[in-house]
Formats: sequence, C-alpha cells, structure tokens
Amino acid sequence: MTNTAEPILSIQNLCKTYSDGFEALKDISLDISKGEIIALLGPNGAGKTTLISIICGITKPTSGSVTVCGSDIIKDFRETRSIIGLVPQELTTDSFETVWSTVAFSRGLFGKPPNAQHIEKVLRELSLWDKKDNMIMTLSGGMKRRLMIAKALSHEPKILFLDEPTAGVDVSLRQDMWEIVSELKHSGVTIILTTHYIDEAEEIADRVGIINDGVLILVEQKQKLMRKLGKKQLILELNQSLPEIPDTLSQYQLELSADGMQLTYTFDTQAEGTGITSLLDDLKQFGIAFRDLNTTQRSLEEIFVNLVSSSVAEQSGPQ
Repeated sequence: MTNTAEPILSIQNLCKTYSDGFEALKDISLDISKGEIIALLGPNGAGKTTLISIICGITKPTSGSVTVCGSDIIKDFRETRSIIGLVPQELTTDSFETVWSTVAFSRGLFGKPPNAQHIEKVLRELSLWDKKDNMIMTLSGGMKRRLMIAKALSHEPKILFLDEPTAGVDVSLRQDMWEIVSELKHSGVTIILTTHYIDEAEEIADRVGIINDGVLILVEQKQKLMRKLGKKQLILELNQSLPEIPDTLSQYQLELSADGMQLTYTFDTQAEGTGITSLLDDLKQFGIAFRDLNTTQRSLEEIFVNLVSSSVAEQSGPQ
C-alpha cells in the first residue's frame, strides 16, 4: 500500500563538502513519514551524524534541500527547529544545574511557555522524577543519558533524532530506552536513530537505511529487506559423521561442520526454486541420513556487512 500523505521530513539531493574537499554526504534523498521509526546504519565516518547535524541546523549543507512539515530548514529555521528534538552522542549538560531546571530551561529555549505538568510527565516516563532536584554532576552515566532524552522531549517535538543513544550504556538501560522509543512512536512522534547495535534496528525500526562513505546505499522496509536480501539456511543434523562432502553434491555448495555431524545448505528465498527437494532426494540416494532439520533466517547484521562491503568494492573499482 502506497502512503500518499506528505512526508513529515523530506530530504532532497543533499550534499555536504567541507573546505578540504571531503565529501561527507553525496546526493542524499529520503522521505520520512509521520510516526515512523527509521534506523540509519553505517560504519564510523559514513555520514550519519553529518546528516542529522544538517537537519537540526547545526551544519549547513553544500547543496540540496530539507523540509520539515513542508517548511524549509534554512528559510524557516525557528519554525522547523522547534519541531525537532535531538539527543546527541555527547553528554553535554551543565553539571551544576538540577535535573528539573535544565529540562525546563530547554523547553524555554524553543519559545514554549512553562508547563510543569509536561516536564513532570517526561521525567516520570524516563525514571528521573526522584532525581528532579539532584545536581546533574551526581547522576550516573545512564541517568545523564536519560536526561539528554528528557531535554530533547521538553518542547514536545514531532520529530526526535537519537544519535547513538545507547552507546556506552548497560543492557538494562538499552531495553528501557527502546520501550520509551516504542511509546513515543505510539504517541505519533517520528524517530530517526543512528546505532551501531544492529539488533536494536532489527527489533524496533520500521525501515532501515544504510549509509556508507556519504552515500545512502538503500532504504527499505525492514521485513522486506530481510526477505529480499536475507538468504535462509537449511541445517541438517546427520545420523552419522560424514568425513567429507561427496563431489556429486558439489552443486549445492554445502558446508560440513568440523565434527561431520551437520550439513548447512544456504538458499535464496527469492529464487524460482530453493533446491531443497532435489538436495534431500540426492542425500537419500547417496545414503546420507539425517535425524533432524531446521531453517534459520540470515540476520540484518549479515545483510548490512555484505551491503557495505559491496559498496566499498564498487567505489574502489577495478584495481
């Protein structure tokens, strides 16, 4: 089903070249819908933070355009910036302020009138309410990360950027934060996150975008991406150890485990035929019996690594 509604965020032909000639972004185009969670994946230096910095008005683009709710981010800076919340990678807060005052001050920076009820709601949702009168310097790293999210939500943004929000935090805090992200999505907030934790993108994102060397390699619905590029594996547990794979089965490109008790067959889910039926027939013909079989889906991490590797190879060209 095609979504005909105007995107809440539209990026068109965006480029960023620095004074030393480095191209951080190369012709990026992307439309994002209201209430969507999109995960941007890419290695360090891929351009993820530069993209976010341009949209948030921190960095100026070399060319191209970005509109938020139909308004240009440069011509209508104040209007568009008030719609956006940003949780940066770095923990930048005034250590001598209290939790309450720094979140309330953040709200005022965006021209929003005081709203103690909203600030309380945000702090409670982020498990910061009992810390509201504490100096920031007394907070743990995880609590400071929560505080950064509270500041970003203080002015009730429609779009929230999370730039590596769980870098360096423990597993339990990561889980708490993704629950918060899920609740924000249900309330209609659009969320764009960058992450090195591919399992998180796999768990919560609606779409996945992959950036490498300033190029947006692809943007795809997560499930569609995994169906299209995610090959499956058929794993056969053998009755008896197999010393080696017979040459007569070479067409299947099977992998044999070190102990000879497991055969793995990788097949393309998009191919006209999987080849499983003929494989099983041939195994029976050659007297290779198995006691169990199961299938596994290729992970998003494997897809990501292969796409980035392919992108690097294409840009390098023939040697």
